[in-house]
Amino acid sequence: MAGNTLLFKSNYAEFSKIEPFYKGGKVQISHDEQYIFCTCGPRIIILQINTGKIIHSIEQDDQEDITSFSLSPDDEMLVTASRALLLKQWDWKQEKCTRSWRAIHNVPVASMTFDCTSTLLATGGCDGTIKLWDIVKQYCTHNLKGSSGVVHLVEFHPDISKLQLFSSSADCGIRIWDLRTSKCICVLESHYSAVTSLAFAPDGQTLVSSGRDKICTVWDLKEKTVKRTVPVYEAVEGVVVLPENSEYSKMGVKSDDLHFITAGSKGVLRVWESSSARCVFTQTLPDAPALIPEEGDLDPRSLLHCLSMPQSNRLATVTAEHNILIYKLPNFAVEQQFVGYNDDILDVKFLGKDDTHIVVATNSSQLKVFELATNSCQILYGHTDTILSIDVLRKGFMFASCAKDKSLRLWRMNPESGRVQCVAQGSGHSNAVGSIACSRLKKVFLVSGSQDCTVKVWDLPDPLPAAGFEPALMTSRLTEKAHDKDVNSVAISPNDKLLASGSQDRTAKLWSLADMSLLGVFRGHSRGIWCVQFSPVDQVLATASADGSIKLWGIHDFSCLKTFEGHDASVLKITFVSRGTQLVSGGSDGLMKLWTIKTNECVKTFDAHQDKVWALHASSKDDLIVTGSADSNIILWKDVTEVELAEEQAKQEEQVLKQQVLSNLLHEKKYLKALGIAISLDQPHTVLRVIKEIRQQDDASQQLEKTLLKLRQDQKESVLRYCVVWNTNSRSCLDAQSVLQVLLTHLSPEELLQYQGARTHLEGLIPYTERHIQRIGRLLQSSMFLDYMWQKMRITGGKDSLNLDDEEMDTTPQATFYVDKQPVEITDIQAPQQKQEDDEEDLEGSVDSVEVLDEDESVSASKCANVSGKKQNGVNGGHVSSEDSEDEDFMEIPTKSAGPAPCITVAIR
Repeated sequence: MAGNTLLFKSNYAEFSKIEPFYKGGKVQISHDEQYIFCTCGPRIIILQINTGKIIHSIEQDDQEDITSFSLSPDDEMLVTASRALLLKQWDWKQEKCTRSWRAIHNVPVASMTFDCTSTLLATGGCDGTIKLWDIVKQYCTHNLKGSSGVVHLVEFHPDISKLQLFSSSADCGIRIWDLRTSKCICVLESHYSAVTSLAFAPDGQTLVSSGRDKICTVWDLKEKTVKRTVPVYEAVEGVVVLPENSEYSKMGVKSDDLHFITAGSKGVLRVWESSSARCVFTQTLPDAPALIPEEGDLDPRSLLHCLSMPQSNRLATVTAEHNILIYKLPNFAVEQQFVGYNDDILDVKFLGKDDTHIVVATNSSQLKVFELATNSCQILYGHTDTILSIDVLRKGFMFASCAKDKSLRLWRMNPESGRVQCVAQGSGHSNAVGSIACSRLKKVFLVSGSQDCTVKVWDLPDPLPAAGFEPALMTSRLTEKAHDKDVNSVAISPNDKLLASGSQDRTAKLWSLADMSLLGVFRGHSRGIWCVQFSPVDQVLATASADGSIKLWGIHDFSCLKTFEGHDASVLKITFVSRGTQLVSGGSDGLMKLWTIKTNECVKTFDAHQDKVWALHASSKDDLIVTGSADSNIILWKDVTEVELAEEQAKQEEQVLKQQVLSNLLHEKKYLKALGIAISLDQPHTVLRVIKEIRQQDDASQQLEKTLLKLRQDQKESVLRYCVVWNTNSRSCLDAQSVLQVLLTHLSPEELLQYQGARTHLEGLIPYTERHIQRIGRLLQSSMFLDYMWQKMRITGGKDSLNLDDEEMDTTPQATFYVDKQPVEITDIQAPQQKQEDDEEDLEGSVDSVEVLDEDESVSASKCANVSGKKQNGVNGGHVSSEDSEDEDFMEIPTKSAGPAPCITVAIR
């Protein structure tokens, strides 16, 4: 392995997504036949037909389910009705609601349709009334009463000059309303069950109606009579009239009479000749097995809607399984198939030579094969119960599946057409088969693990049957009771010699595939094991458990080499990437995690699913990962590590270049351009550097004001955001305050509040600004006190105290302080000192705050005389001798204290 060139993956990005877009209800195709509109709870999902991608999602603000909708014939307006009894008009291309109004109906709207001019809208309510709306002038034009029960069907006559509206309700009749008089002119009665669909002939004189009473009726609208009743022997949900001037001989159409297509509960499309009531063509769902007659009406593959696409000569059907199929006429070839709802995704694997397809096992008995380019789906029938696991053979065109029906099947995809066919099947387990694994080398065999606690090895028939033939039968070569509980996972080593199995009994086991002999047991997990995987390069085995951990085991001594912990719930699936040096895991917490094995580090966590991640698989080129979850979403992830590294390198090079340009601009004193470049780098310290440069100029305030006011609004927003950061530091707070002064001076409060995040930024500035003000206030108080003391000291020692304020500061020593801690009583002071004592009265209150020198630090060792009358240095009874006073003058200042007051003697030289 070329370890020196291996690049560890650091990030995946969501590349594509297959998500639910239809859960039942109305489906409509745009008149340009480019988009499909579907209801999905409180949303209208708009699907682009040629790509299969969801391009728009229109959601109700009140989160109420949409009961009906209609798209205007000009494809411009979309109107929706919800359970909140509101009608909303949408500009669907912008996903913007342009108008909303009350529906006036007392109960939800059940149906609605536009006329051919896109100006009139008809709404049928559950209260039995029909209301017509002028969309242009925005008012209700008609209120039609007379229907009984829910009005579930409304249609305008295609000839707008007739001004007729057709409706059907619970009474099974078809009412014709004259909009000129607002009267019901006729009730067409023929059906004995709900009328499900109406289709007008091109001439406008013939109407075909279908119902759940298993008949279709052809009406003469001119005479208001029945021309023909056609028994179709199934509940019909949709009817479409074949267009004229087209060749349909492949469908058995041999005359010019009116022909129509029906779609019903048996899941088949039929072409009928109206004149003879004869079925001339039958088309079943592709690859679907024959229906059981007794269960035909209840089959989930029954058709619910049939929609005509005349411009492209196609037909669309909607099944009860929420699948939308598009057929190409006249041969009824399936062109595209979209799956509206997948239910829980239990397993997913890449398929095809270049991983162009994925095969998906959902909580159903069908497999779904998606073409990633178009999201078109092929549904595979064969299993009779929920499919639990899938595995793909080495070449990518064959895969195996197993299900709860105790069977397993082998499937093969045609590389040219992409069609998939079952080529082999086998059964033999006594309980659900929960896991399956395919061989990795040329020899083809399968291994299955079941809930009956056994593991079976299956040999495949050689050769496999060709396309169109019945599947061959597989037989098990070896069977072994492997565990005490369900076998959840099996894996085959890259050399096809070893088999690993993981079970609900909390153990994993290693087997020899030659004779299924047990080689060893891996013990260490505290709960059941959900997945086992062999490393593609090293002789190690990875296991994922319900205890939330992943363990790596050496297959030589069965010891645990590493444990990875990080999921909050069960780890359901793991796979190796980056040539076996990294792991990707999916868990019950809905998270996908990327791990580096060497460092035991979780490199990245991806939170895109809302439920258990059951499915996880890496592509053969190791650049894509697909995940499937119980939230019905399938997400395709793309490795973007190299892209991010390239972007980061380009960004660093750009920043270096900008830094050089910035230095040049500062040198040239082009501050506006320099500030703009600094802001574009989005580096607050770089912007601060420019601000400091500006403030160092002679005309700093004018230059700063001039520069800041020329910035764009977005640049000012950035500077304001940076000021919050600068203001938290005493070293840069003055720069921040200078910038704020300019902004607050020249911008009105209304302008400032329009800045993005302005309120938050200003709130963040207040507490630190208050702290700075308090700090500066304390500093000013201290400096003023120091200045006050200094001035008083000079007054005491100076000769001319009257003019000291005008004198320059004299830094030469003026006085020496002597401290005597003995109490002293001053009874008399000489006259020359009396004036000075008066001047010192203001100082007495602050003497206590002066730092008193210790005895051993004093300039002189002499002390003041005490009250006992001791004579020392010419002092007697507190009086200063005249001899000593020639050299020195002494002033004794008693300090105010509760105890014995020390004497501070000032010797003035």
